Parts: sequence; structure tokens; C-alpha cells
Amino acid sequence: MRPRSRPHRLRSAAVALASALFVTAALTAPAAATAATAAPDYCGGRCTDILPPGENGNATLAEILLNRVFGSRPAHTDDQLGPYAALASGYPGLTEAGLRNFFNDASFGVPADQVASTASPRPDVTIVRDKATGVPHVTGTTRYGTEFGAGYAAAQDRLWVMDLFRHVGRGELSGFAGGAAANRQLEQSFWQAAPYAEAELQQQIDALAARGGRATQALADANAYLDGINRYVTEAYNGRTFPGEYDLTGHIDPITNAGSIAPFKLTDLVALASVVGALFGSGGGGELASAQVRSAAEARYGKDAGDAVWRSLRESDDPEAVRTLHDGQRFPYATVPDDPQGQALPDPGSVVPERMVYDATGSANTAATKADGVLPGNLLTAKHGMSNALLVSGAHTDDGHPVAVFGPQTGYFAPQLLMLEELQGPGISARGAAFAGLSFYVQLGRGQDYAWSATSAGQDITDTYAVPLCTTDGSPATTASNSYLWHGSCVPFDRLERKDAWSPTTADSTPAGSYTLVMYRSDYGLVTARGTVGGAPVAFTSLRSTYRHEADSIIGFQELNDPGAVHDAPSFQRAAQDINYTFNWFYADSRDIAYYNSGSNPVRAPGVDPGLPVLARPAYEWADFDPATNTARYTPPAEHPQSVNQDYYVSWNNKQADGYTAAGFGNGSVHRANLLDDRVKALLRNGGRASRVSLTQAMESAALADLRAEDVLPDLIRVLRSAPVTDPTAATALQQLEAWLADGAQRKETSPGSHTYADATAIRVLDAWWPLLADGVMRPGLGDQLFTALTGALQINESPSGGQTGASAGGPVSANESIPHKGSAFQYGWWSYLDKDLRSVLGDPVAGPLARPFCGGGDLAACRNVLLTTLSQAAAQPPAQVYPGDADCAAGDQWCADTVIQRPLGGVTDDRTTWQNRPTYQQVVQFSGHR
Repeated sequence: MRPRSRPHRLRSAAVALASALFVTAALTAPAAATAATAAPDYCGGRCTDILPPGENGNATLAEILLNRVFGSRPAHTDDQLGPYAALASGYPGLTEAGLRNFFNDASFGVPADQVASTASPRPDVTIVRDKATGVPHVTGTTRYGTEFGAGYAAAQDRLWVMDLFRHVGRGELSGFAGGAAANRQLEQSFWQAAPYAEAELQQQIDALAARGGRATQALADANAYLDGINRYVTEAYNGRTFPGEYDLTGHIDPITNAGSIAPFKLTDLVALASVVGALFGSGGGGELASAQVRSAAEARYGKDAGDAVWRSLRESDDPEAVRTLHDGQRFPYATVPDDPQGQALPDPGSVVPERMVYDATGSANTAATKADGVLPGNLLTAKHGMSNALLVSGAHTDDGHPVAVFGPQTGYFAPQLLMLEELQGPGISARGAAFAGLSFYVQLGRGQDYAWSATSAGQDITDTYAVPLCTTDGSPATTASNSYLWHGSCVPFDRLERKDAWSPTTADSTPAGSYTLVMYRSDYGLVTARGTVGGAPVAFTSLRSTYRHEADSIIGFQELNDPGAVHDAPSFQRAAQDINYTFNWFYADSRDIAYYNSGSNPVRAPGVDPGLPVLARPAYEWADFDPATNTARYTPPAEHPQSVNQDYYVSWNNKQADGYTAAGFGNGSVHRANLLDDRVKALLRNGGRASRVSLTQAMESAALADLRAEDVLPDLIRVLRSAPVTDPTAATALQQLEAWLADGAQRKETSPGSHTYADATAIRVLDAWWPLLADGVMRPGLGDQLFTALTGALQINESPSGGQTGASAGGPVSANESIPHKGSAFQYGWWSYLDKDLRSVLGDPVAGPLARPFCGGGDLAACRNVLLTTLSQAAAQPPAQVYPGDADCAAGDQWCADTVIQRPLGGVTDDRTTWQNRPTYQQVVQFSGHR
């Protein structure tokens, strides 16, 4: 029993330290509460939202220790987890009044009896926090004061997160938060995607300043915001109320208070913006993986037949894909040419990823560490989809006003990457969510008489060039050469370096180490790999249109917050045009719904296939390309998918419109957006009318659905039932799957809090079956080489648990990577391949079929044998094999394996919640009036 004495001492220390710091905090308590004056609000109490786990993301060292010892948490740290999770069981009986049990009032202002605190860090701004959620409602009498208050409130709620991500964006997380393997993996991936010298971050600011007008105002807003952040940093440091993570990571001494928190500056905001852009607002860049699939297909089937197979697997413009614009609108972009020009297919086996780590010392030479890291190491490299939206026009709603249920799916963290706020001041009137450290404008939320949201679009704005290598001394070039040909001249690559070093701390015990991160850059983009094309050495580079322009989108976000700039659907679309990230933007007011797809879409040379590497020659460059500024000619706004008042819109990172080519693989007949589309269609069938309640129910029903079960399992059952099933194991498993399908094919608890799924055995069988199915159906026809190459372009599975991934392409990064406990699921997988192939075997009509049959070679009886064999194998797998367990869940615990975990970015942890596949921040809105 002796080991129990240490936690007891920790409790004593925690209580003593907490008492001391709570006394300090009491000396700096906010002023007496006063009501927040509401701006004009035309929503009539029918705007609601929610963002788990809670608004408060600041915990002192004492509060962190109390959380670890007693499980206590600061107020508003996790108070949104309960209502957010409860919708999973509560949605079937949802009522209009009951919406408030799962979403919070998102009206402007705070009634006097709901004010929790009032603070005025300057005479021209007041920050009111409400009792229900602790959200800051910032009201300024001047523009400067408003933005100052926004920065002050942001630092109060997310200072540690802001500091983490300004270091992530610079590729220097390990030196700030510790040398854990995951920290190193993450900083390396961001350094590869957006490496900048500090002067280049400043250049983006200088370029904005030179634009004048709204850009000048935006920079003034950002500077005021920074002043507010830094005021709070000074006060928190002096008052010792800063986040305790600074103590635990060795930046501040918990006893003497020696140390510091570096002031925030404009270049930090650019670094933060580069993180957001890389995570949520980019697209394309998978050309090498696509080329390797094509080469393997040609090796398997011959050139013409192989190319046909590759095209059919690519599904770049699949006629069966669900579309956001479904009224026949066509917006051609990145079209696959009939006679491609300038292709640069790598020689088989020649591609080697570019080395990034140099001069490693100490623990930098160790691949695994005991410490977990503050973020998943594959946060950027693992494929994951984000966000959904459901909107119904007023012509099809209960009271004639449009309804929207929408929000971003940005993962789950504690504290959250997003924060809530209300900003009211001259030229600003908005409430909603913003990324921590960029909250001088609301990025997703509502204005006085309109609301807006976005989903990641991912259209192709990134191309891969095969750049010929050379030597400046005339010696033979090799793949190790560090000069390249640019318009006939041999010039050296730019070398971008980031030196990182770390030492063990209380938070991260990883031993001391260091390394230098190196990226080489050409006028054709960043070097990501090397190899040969036709025997000649080349560097494969990644050229992204938004690189060196991450700050440009500030103008569009400013306009979305300005009631003078956005007042109807067309003005909303104009504002969205000023955002260069690849997003699908959605809008709703009392009269209209609207959609616009944003992004800097480069105009490519005629005949270039954007889905394959391109020869680095002037003839194949982007139109009007200027490498000095990384600018080009972009497709005009009229050529971007857009619409006003379609009967309804749905989006879940799916295809936007006919002709708008998908950047990657897997956008075919089965997509998770089908789950939304089918449900909204059902709502409106036979003259049906949608309401806030019914549209929320449609969203949540889809959030619990297993896409494979709903859309592919019926095909599987038809094949299996084409003859009597005599094997007892297979027959029992099939009956269980059929019963689950009849029950709705959802992953839901037997009762709230039971921690056990209804139809648990059927769910386990399908989870185990899927990778076996993909292998059994596809590998015999594809062959090992093509099968493996295809897993490098599109993962086989994306289950809620992040497991059951099947075979992978291997190498340092695989498309099969999946983050467990992340909520988002079923975005990427081989669902369309199996669906199309099985329907072909069954003799059903298939638009855009695969170029050849796979299951059983196209023979129904042989295909059925494959399904029976793999089904029996899956049914025999015990729960502990299907769900092997991790640091959070015991092996075999199915429900726990699926659960959503708010990944701790700091010292406070939150409870896990039942699985849902829905936006992290979500609005339910229906405006009743307009200006």
C-alpha cells in the first residue's frame, strides 16, 4: 500500500498551491456584472449553436493539478460535452422547445440576469461573459477597442493553444512543447507544407499593406487584436493566472515565476493562418500517388487497358457521385484531357521521399518516445474530411423561411481549436466561432440577419512538377544534385532551415535532442521527392497556389463580419470570393440560401492533366505564372460553383458540381454525403416541409449511420442471397447484418450511457469484414503491385475507431493512416469500388463503371464464394482482435474504441463521449426577419 502515499502528497501540494493562486486570482476579479447591449438581431431567438467541450481553455497549474488528482475542472471547461453528446440518443424525440437542451442560444447580447462577469480592459471596450456558457461578448465603442477586446478575450480562453500553433506553423513545436515523437512528426509535416523564413512571413504582411483599403483596415484590426493579447499576457504573468502548461513545459518557474511568455506579433498570425490553410483549406498534391497507380495498372494490364482501369479508379468526374449542386449546373475545372500533354510519369521504383531531417542528436535519433506529444503526429498527413452542411430554401420549410444546420468538423481537442465569441463595434457585428489566435473576426457564425458556414472543398490547387536536376559545374546530374533547370539555366535550390532543440520537462520526459529541418524550394515549388523520368534525374516539387498567400483571406473574413458588406446572398458570394482557401461556403437569411466555392484555382496550360506530375517546362506552367510572388492567372468567380435558392444544399466534403473534377481518388457512387442527401430528399418528398427540428434530426441520423452498412451492405446481401447460405457461421453473421440493416444501420447505444451498441455483433462483423472484403474482391484482379499502389492513393477504410485499415502502401506516410477517437469517419475508403463492382456482377446498370470486373472475375457464383469466405473469417475474429485497445480503451471494448476523445492540448483532460460523425461547432438557424 506504500505507493499510495505519493498521490496523497500530490493532493496536499495541489490544494496548497490552488489556495495560494486562488487568492491571487481573487485580487484581480472582474468588475461587477452589467448587461451586454444587444445589436440589431433578426433571428427572433431561432439561432442556436454549440461547441464542445467548453469555452474555457485556460487552466492554471493549480487547476491542472486538481484535475489530475480529483478530476475537477475550471468552470466552462467541459460543460458543452453533455448536451453535445446527448443529441445521439435524444434526436428521435426532438422538439422545437427541446432544441435548447442540445444547443445554446446564439442571440446577440446577454440579458442582465444572465451576465456572469463584465470586464473593461480599456475604456472603449466591454467584455461580458454569460452564465450559461462563459462565451465572451465583446462590445467596443471604437474599432480599435473592439479588436483589442477580441484579443484580450482570446488570450483569456486560448492562450496556450495560440502559443502552440504559432510554433507548429513555424516548424518549431518540439523546442516549445517537448521532443515527443508526435511533436516532431507534426512539426516536420507542417515544415514540409509551408516552410518560411521569418522575413517571408513579414512579406505577406507587407504585401497586404500595399493593397490599401480593406487590407489597411485589416492590419489595423490585427494590430489592435495583438495589443489585447499582449495586455492579457502581461497581466496574467504578473498575476500568475496564466495557463499552467507554461510551468509544466519549463517556460516559467512555478515557484519563482522566473521565465516569460513571448509577446505575440503579426508574423505569428501568418504562421497560424498557414496552419489553418494547410489543415482545412488546401487541395490536390496527390499526383505522385496517382502516377504510381497508373504505372502499376499499365504494368498489370498493358498501356491502354491499364489507363482505362486507372481512370475508372480515379473517379475524377463520376456520374454517380452526389453533388452539392444537383440542378444540372456545370462548372468545368481541372478537366482530364483526352490527349494529355507534358506528363512526367516516374520510372517504376525510382521515387524516394525527400530527406528533411539533418544533424540529428540525442533523442532525435529515436523514432518512439514515452511521451505522447500535444497533438497527433499525423494531424496533417492522415487523410480526414471536415464539416457538413444542410440547408433548405424557404419554399420547402415549415414557415417559408430558410433553415440551415451546418458547421465545421475540425476534430476534438481540449481546449478546442475553435473558440466562440460575439464581436460588436464600428463595422463589425457577428457571433460565432474562430480559430484560436485568429479571432479578430468571426470565421463561421452569424451576422445581424444572416448566418454562414463552410466545408472543406479540396479542389485541386496544388500541382506536382518533375523538375530536371543539373549541376552548376557541368558534371553529370544525379538525384542528389541540388540545382535545377529553370528556363534553360541551372540554378540552385533555395535551402530553408529550421533548427529545433529540446530538453526534458515535467510535461514531456523525452531526453534532450536536436535536429535541423531542411526543405529545398524551386520556382516550381517545394521539393517533396526525387526520382527519375525516362532515366533522367528529377526533383518532384509541390506548387500550391496559396503558398506565400495564407494571409490574403483576411479580407473575405472581414467582409463576412461587416453588416455593411454582407446584406444578401449576392453580397455574401462576393465576400467569399475574397477567400483564397478551398472552401464550400453556405449562407442563409430569412429569404435566401446560397452557396459559393472559394479558392485560388490556377489556370493550367492547355492539355495538362492536373492529376499527374507535369514536366517543368515553360509550356506547362500555370498561365501568367510569376515565381517571384507565386501568383498566376486564376479562374474568374463566375467559373466557381455557385448557386442561390436551390431547393436544398448538402455538403460533406463531396463533389461540388458536374465537371468540377475531384482532386483525389474515391469521389464516386458511395460517399458519406449520400447520408445527408438521402435524408433531406426524404424530408421534402411529396411536398414535405423541413423545420429546424427535422433538419437537425436528418443531420444526427446521418451522424450515427455506418455508410458501408447503409449503402454497400445491401449489394453484399444480394450477392450472398443469390443462392442458399448453408455454412452456419456465415448464415448467422448474415442474419445479424440483415437485422442491423433493418434496424437502421446505425452505431448507437442500447440506451443512453449503456456503453454498449445495439446490434453490437453485426457491427463487429462488418468492421472485421471490410478490409477482408476489399482484399478478397479487389486484390486478385489488381495484383499485388497495383493493389498496394492504390492503397497509397486511397485508404481502404475509415472506421469510427480508426482501426481495421487493412493493407497499406507502406513507407513513411500511408493513406491508410487514421486518427483514433476523432469522430469524423467514412470520408475516405473503397466503398464506391465495391459498390460499382458488385452491382456490375449483379447485372445492374452502372454509370461510370470500373473498367473491368473484380469480384470473382465478374462471375456471380465466384464472387459469392469470395464474400462467403471473407464473411466467415470476419465472424470468427474475437472482439479483442477487431478492437485491439489503446491507451484509452481496453482490448475488445467496441464502444470505447469508437468514442470521441477531446485530445488534450494541455494539462486538463475531458471525458470520452459516444461516437457521432458531426460538426465540432454547429449552428441551427432560421431567421424570421431582414434589414
